[in-house]
Amino acid sequence: MNIQDTRQLEQNIGYRFQDQSLLKTAVTHSSYANEHKIPPVSDNERLEYLGDAVLELIVSEFLYHSEPDKPEGEMTKLRASIVCEPTLYLCAKNISLENYLLLGKGEEGTGGRQRPSIVSDAMEALIGAIYLDGGFASAKEFIDHFILNDLDHLQLFFDSKTILQEMVQRNGAVELVYELVREEGPDHNKTFVINATLGGRILGTGSGHTKKAAEQEAAYRAILSLKRNQEI
Repeated sequence: MNIQDTRQLEQNIGYRFQDQSLLKTAVTHSSYANEHKIPPVSDNERLEYLGDAVLELIVSEFLYHSEPDKPEGEMTKLRASIVCEPTLYLCAKNISLENYLLLGKGEEGTGGRQRPSIVSDAMEALIGAIYLDGGFASAKEFIDHFILNDLDHLQLFFDSKTILQEMVQRNGAVELVYELVREEGPDHNKTFVINATLGGRILGTGSGHTKKAAEQEAAYRAILSLKRNQEI
């Protein structure tokens, strides 16, 4: 990653690193480190470990203050939905983090740049890097702005299949069906395309590396479409 790439990513996140090596480490995948004979501690796994802990603490504090009537069990469930892989992947895409990852040629060739596990791990590593570089306040500001800024939207995405099913049940007995449209790519890197249909009508289409992920996106797109057309 050259200096221009570094500055663009910093512009995307609104944070300037004092220690540029932390930013480079945050976007360095283990496949790149292995390929370039870099010491294992120079990839982003240690920063991911730290960022995961920082994220969980900040989200816990946020929910404690913002949800005063929720019991511990419900807050735990809500926190899990915020810090889970699909949600972090969605947030990382909003800052185009995938474009700045350093991947080995093999990982690059098999679609690693769009793999939710890799991108979401890098998001946690970025949080860890910001924490080390600028302290707790800087990490909190980043998380508030890019993860907790639209909680309703994230909840809608995470719970999309449940929400869509409830919407359908309220409006009649027609069965909601998820139909596999096609499969793309080699066996080790499949992409599934799925339609959410109601009475033969396509409500939304989603894609993902698992059928579950594709169904989730299809349901999410369906909800947005129904809201946009004021059908709910």
